[in-house]
Amino acid sequence: MNCTCLIWAKVLSIIEKTRFSLWFLFFFAFLCHKTQNDAYYKQRMTEETFQNEVQRLRSKLITLAQRYTNQAEDAEDIVQDVLLKLWQMRDDLVPPPDRLALVLTRNLSIDYQRRKKPRYTPQDIPEEEPVEDERMERMMRVIDTLPTRHQIILRLRHLEGMEIRDIAVLTNQTESAVRKMLSRARKETLELLKNKKKSNNEHDILKS
Repeated sequence: MNCTCLIWAKVLSIIEKTRFSLWFLFFFAFLCHKTQNDAYYKQRMTEETFQNEVQRLRSKLITLAQRYTNQAEDAEDIVQDVLLKLWQMRDDLVPPPDRLALVLTRNLSIDYQRRKKPRYTPQDIPEEEPVEDERMERMMRVIDTLPTRHQIILRLRHLEGMEIRDIAVLTNQTESAVRKMLSRARKETLELLKNKKKSNNEHDILKS
């Protein structure tokens, strides 16, 4: 009888220790998760942080844009557009946003160049080139109507040729989230092009 009691006492002791260990592990995991979340949200782009980043980056972005436009006023407009896009997706940004801001400025500056490029007559260059330019311009006008996040994802993927993992780092998203947004953005763009009865060549741009 005494032996049985001792055995049960040991069993209960082990159970209590195990229960305590599990409780301790759960509590420790909770603290780690909370610490990570707190650190994450401290990094998020607040309105004050965003304004500070704008003041720090503005002149650098204007200088970059002006290399493409050769016009101070146009460069200012491009940078304003970049900053607006960054503001609209500020909840996803982690400071500093330098790399994304520079990539977008370069991308929008190239768009500006394409749209400002003079139209040539068929006697100047082959007919295919201006037609292709017009198709790309129509494509960009459609992309510009998408939500900001989708615009940026499409630009980074198809115009900058960036890998999914690099886009994820740049936009502070998971690779899975980037793929989902890219898929939605492609579908939205193709649907808009379909509604406007564009050619199959325009559709193929987004299939690669």
